[in-house]
Amino acid sequence: MKPLAGHKVAVLGNMADRPLARYLASLGAALDGDVANASFVIDDLGLENTAHLTIPESCVHVSVTPFGSGGPHSHWQGGELVASAMGGTLRLTGEPGQKPVKEAGDACTFHADMVGAAGAMAAHYARGRHGLGQHVDVSIQQVAMSRNVNGVLVWQFDRRKLDRAGGCIAYGKAKVQVVWKLADGWCFHALMTGRLGAPANQALSDWMDEAGIDNPMRGIDWLAYNRSTLAVETRAEWEAAMASFFAMKTKQDIATEGHRRGINACVVNEPADVLADEHLKARGFLETPDGLPARFANIRQSTDQNAAVGANSGTAPAIHTGDRPGPLSGVKVLDFAWALVGSITTKTLGDLGAEVVKIESRGRPDLSRLDVQVSASSAKSLDDKPWFAHLNSSKKSLTLNLKADGARDVLDPLIDWADVVAENFSPGTMAKLGLDYDSLAVRNPGIVMVSGSVYGQTGPMAKEWGVDGTGGALSGRTFLTGFPDGDPVIPGAVPYGDVIVPFVMAGHVAAALQNRRDTGHGCHIDASMYEICVQQMRDFLSRAKAGERPQRLGNADPSVLFQDVFPAAGDDRWVAISAFTAEQKDRLLAITGPDIAAWTAQREDHAIAAQLQEAGIAAGALQDCEDLLEKDPQIAAREALVMLNHAVLGPFGHIATPLRFSRDPMEPFRAPGMGEHAHEVARSISKLSETRIAELEKSGVFQ
Repeated sequence: MKPLAGHKVAVLGNMADRPLARYLASLGAALDGDVANASFVIDDLGLENTAHLTIPESCVHVSVTPFGSGGPHSHWQGGELVASAMGGTLRLTGEPGQKPVKEAGDACTFHADMVGAAGAMAAHYARGRHGLGQHVDVSIQQVAMSRNVNGVLVWQFDRRKLDRAGGCIAYGKAKVQVVWKLADGWCFHALMTGRLGAPANQALSDWMDEAGIDNPMRGIDWLAYNRSTLAVETRAEWEAAMASFFAMKTKQDIATEGHRRGINACVVNEPADVLADEHLKARGFLETPDGLPARFANIRQSTDQNAAVGANSGTAPAIHTGDRPGPLSGVKVLDFAWALVGSITTKTLGDLGAEVVKIESRGRPDLSRLDVQVSASSAKSLDDKPWFAHLNSSKKSLTLNLKADGARDVLDPLIDWADVVAENFSPGTMAKLGLDYDSLAVRNPGIVMVSGSVYGQTGPMAKEWGVDGTGGALSGRTFLTGFPDGDPVIPGAVPYGDVIVPFVMAGHVAAALQNRRDTGHGCHIDASMYEICVQQMRDFLSRAKAGERPQRLGNADPSVLFQDVFPAAGDDRWVAISAFTAEQKDRLLAITGPDIAAWTAQREDHAIAAQLQEAGIAAGALQDCEDLLEKDPQIAAREALVMLNHAVLGPFGHIATPLRFSRDPMEPFRAPGMGEHAHEVARSISKLSETRIAELEKSGVFQ
């Protein structure tokens, strides 16, 4: 299924080799460069620099630039290093107290292109409703900032700042070690909270016992373990023992015995390992003419030829209209998602104007309702977590015990109502509930289902454990992040795969919905975090195929003549500088003298950036959340933080979905309390009587 077959894309500037161009091509669009006949125009120039072009009114025009179109910094020079510095991600990557280091590849640019892809497809769907195109604007800086939900929260609520964590991930006040040195390389391993982590944590403890390690984790009640509240001294003792254990093991041990035992670990792959991966081979991911990844997600239609809207009548589905603003106004989404991937997907769809009903359960709450990360939250409440609020704006909450008698009285009408079903359970879970795509398509012909998981819905690893760091480790991102003479570090102390996959999912959903308008057919979208992270590593895979063995490069980039991070005056203040041409480097040295670091160390970071930008040199301060939220005029101009009045926490700034639409602007609303809309949904959508709702409430269905 190629939902953009027949559509043409005009590619301007240097976008031809960018992920956004590959994304559109993967959906069937032709890249031919003719603006006058294009359905889409994509550029890295910005609206100001393309204003002279005559772009058809029906065209969707997408600009992805370092700082976005408009605003006081829109004319600034950028690039990956500078945009990630100004967006707040660069200062969080690297070892504590040491010089920050960039993530492998163009991580923030790839993320921004996937945001642009979601925006392009949402505008494409809106065009199917009102017939008009529009400009979709993306700022790489703003996209980089949007990843740092934790940092934004702890600054707003506790006036704390996150720091570089090396091989750790920060969860509020806790730093959890996740990159471990092996006898012949590294692995990624995380102790996870609650039911998700308990069996795997116990499996590791048992393996440590068998290895004769002095094991302080013996006898722990893992169901009661909370990564956010464990005492620092206890964690240090545990991690010392784990480090001793992993140092005895090899990559082969982790891949075989570790996998057999079910511990939460995977090998930190090199690019050559990725090319030889049996799971990717089984899914045909690298079966392309050049052996490099092409698709961003799998799309399949139902095997039932009648599973289409109007299949027997020859009519296309009705075009929904909705009361909410946004390009996806009128789209109806049934949300079974939990944790980051699913929550951000449906948040994005909701912020874009869709009506989203989130299915929740008090028996197994969303993890973001549990993590106590700021002082305003407690372990006693499910409704006081700003982390959940950020991830679940623009949704209604329906608590539903799917195993209870009578639950289908509420659920089945919702399946009939929905255009989209979204989920990110382990593959096979929805089938056990009778809610897999083929079952749903029989009941609701034309439905679009989207599933997000670490490995995808098929293949030998499909049902295996994984989190955000798994995608980073397996794809080569972790191995390639760090300095050449040091260990790998977590590629960003903020999530990556967890925040990229949702925009691929949202983009595919919008494309599929427009395709359904044209053909009547729905589909199942299968998005794999591992595969999408591998897409970001495409250039390194190409080098590995050519016989090279890519290594960590620190802040260098083969495509940039000169760049690095330099110290500025003050405590842990830094500036990123890139020179793309010899002339720019000469101009830089004329200002700084031969010792750039000595010059920058005597000056304030923002002043350095302003002076160098005035001279036409890409430079930016490595901003923290205080800089971004309270001092950055470009972030303020783009309204990157939207104030919503939370029912428990009161008004506070929520990170906006980082897209700007010229014709269909977004208006998100606050996240729901647990089960806040249960009776409303049962009444207005499921069409149940007050008597039946009361019966279901009494029998525990709304739990």
